[in-house]
Amino acid sequence: MPIALTVNGETRTVDVEPDTPLLWVLRDTLGLTGTKFGCGIAACGACTVHLDSRAVRTCTLPVSAAEGMSITTIEGLAPDGALHAVQHAWIDQQVPQCGYCQSGMIMAVSALLAQRPDPNDAQIDAAVTNICRCGTFVRVRRAIHAIADGGKQEGRHG
Repeated sequence: MPIALTVNGETRTVDVEPDTPLLWVLRDTLGLTGTKFGCGIAACGACTVHLDSRAVRTCTLPVSAAEGMSITTIEGLAPDGALHAVQHAWIDQQVPQCGYCQSGMIMAVSALLAQRPDPNDAQIDAAVTNICRCGTFVRVRRAIHAIADGGKQEGRHG
């Protein structure tokens, strides 16, 4: 059954079963492999993308639920090859170790900062529930605060 999706600003039609998880459509059908498979139960967040600007986990989300919505993957986060403010902060704060979960983490953080440009620690904890097995949560928090602090000084939110 053909399903029309808008992925990273481009309309794409995929011929998959409507209950196919969006993660596998992005990775296997569209070749966007930046979104990762982690747990398969929407717990870890490695599969996080933006769906109409909200961070969602795609390993259990049927592709049919995304039809008519705007999907942004890590590949589409920063247009024209430039880095997003979160990606800059990740580099500046040396956030990733193995890096596997980081695309999902970056997507969760960028969605948070779009809604709350200067989140406190409680807001970060509530919004960014992704799991990093390397334990880089202190660096993640430091990167988020660096963006908020830089944004106050430089207008850099994103």
